[in-house]
Amino acid sequence: IVIEKDNLVLTYKDGSTKITTKEEGESLANLLDKSKIDSSKLNFTITDQTIAKAIAEFLSIVLPIVLFAGFFFYIMKSQTRGAQDIFSFGKSKAKIFAKGKQNTKFADVAGVDEAKKELVEVVDFLINPEKFKKIGARTPKGVLLFGPSGVGKTLLAKAVAGEANVPFFSMAGSEFMEMLVGIGASRVRDLFAQAKAQAPSIIFIDEIDAIGRQRGRSGLVGGHDEREQTLNQILVEMDGFTPNESVMVLAATNRGDLLDPALLRPGRFDRRVTLDMPDKEGRVAILKIHSQGKTFGKDINWERIADRTVGFSGADLENMLNEAAIGAARLNKAEIDMSDVEESATKVKMGPAKKRLQSLEDKKITAYHEAGHAIVTHYTKDMDPVHRISIVARGMSLGHTLIPPAADRTHDTKTRLLNQISAMMGGRAAEQFKFDEMTSGASNDIAVATRIAKAMVVEWGMSSLGPVNYGPDSQAGEFGQTEYYQENAVSPSTQEKIDAEVKKILETALKNAENLIKRHKTKLEEVAKSLLKDETMDRDAFEKIVGKKEEPVLLEKVVTK
Repeated sequence: IVIEKDNLVLTYKDGSTKITTKEEGESLANLLDKSKIDSSKLNFTITDQTIAKAIAEFLSIVLPIVLFAGFFFYIMKSQTRGAQDIFSFGKSKAKIFAKGKQNTKFADVAGVDEAKKELVEVVDFLINPEKFKKIGARTPKGVLLFGPSGVGKTLLAKAVAGEANVPFFSMAGSEFMEMLVGIGASRVRDLFAQAKAQAPSIIFIDEIDAIGRQRGRSGLVGGHDEREQTLNQILVEMDGFTPNESVMVLAATNRGDLLDPALLRPGRFDRRVTLDMPDKEGRVAILKIHSQGKTFGKDINWERIADRTVGFSGADLENMLNEAAIGAARLNKAEIDMSDVEESATKVKMGPAKKRLQSLEDKKITAYHEAGHAIVTHYTKDMDPVHRISIVARGMSLGHTLIPPAADRTHDTKTRLLNQISAMMGGRAAEQFKFDEMTSGASNDIAVATRIAKAMVVEWGMSSLGPVNYGPDSQAGEFGQTEYYQENAVSPSTQEKIDAEVKKILETALKNAENLIKRHKTKLEEVAKSLLKDETMDRDAFEKIVGKKEEPVLLEKVVTK
């Protein structure tokens, strides 16, 4: 039975169909009883074509209107968003770190104690301003962190963000610049406006040399330099502070020599903190910080690793320990041992070991070349001890002789420089002694030795030409920035004398190296044969052959305060 509105469509088993019409006011039950049909044994399907048709007609009218309105709304929204994007170019893109969002603390920074002390004071200025106002002290307007890459400038800024209970705005110098004229200056205004609205606060500009370079050196004549306009706006904003606004500006750069002098005057960057490579104590502290979370063996000696890593920055040390952990995991070790650290230290400075297809002759030349460096270094007075010799190719070199400084040094004496040049010539001397031939393998040694010899004559006054600087005629500013520069500073006749002095230094060094090689030829043979057999030799194995190295004479260490 199918019920269609007031009709009953009856379909019988034999396939015949009958339609019964309900009378007005009659119920369905009465209609079934009248037809003598038991409703409990039947399946009913109720359809109402009128409602379905009405819905379909409604949708056919309304749906196109809705779709068109939605499409029109989408177009208008897109145009509005585009207009907003155009006008938002001048908005600052600074990232703000509120309290608790930055986990780095001063305890996570080591090796730069003087710089950390300065920044601890900066945080204190912002947290307890009344303490300084009572005595009449003015809050510094800005702090410039200056130093080579990897020493922790940005890390220190992150620590300030973690320690200070004030809003911290971070932005890179390059983020101020866009393709539209005036955007850089507009972003500077917006950044400082945000910082002033939330004072006391800190603004950190990383790599400020991107916008803070000396004005008038862009090479454009009569043009409009966007970078200069951005710098001018920074100068105005920093100089326009009042003591009550308590907005501190931190900036970091590794090219302080390029900065405009107007940025560096008091009232803008009052404090200029120079960061340098960490000394031994700093390296030990940095190693202990970065060792957290890594599993080291009992044989790890942090003092020895610090001695091995003279000249490493904090970033180098972190990378070294990470590479050591990766190397140990690759070998399925449960702990990181000294051999892993030694390999990673060499890898960080010289690149990974490379297996090159070499003939036996090439391998033999490399072995005698590196043995020559080691022998001359070992038997030269006041030279640092040989730490490691290897004929395993790394980077562009076929082998290396590692001679890390025995201590951190600020000055180099003439004697030590001449000894270093002799050690560099040891490879060439060994090749000539053993094979009676010269090879191209000494090219880098000669280039470095020439550079040192030329600096001795031209810059350091360590020759018969006297204490005269024959370098480019230039005047350096506070951070070493060149005020003026003249390339041809010497006459042709003086240049000839300079070339003769450089040649004399190099030839004397080569002769000294040749004499040492001839005097200790038996040791040279033993070291070279051991290298051909094992490829790598550490200090202990080397000194078993040549004897204990006489330690270089070191002056007593004095801490200057």
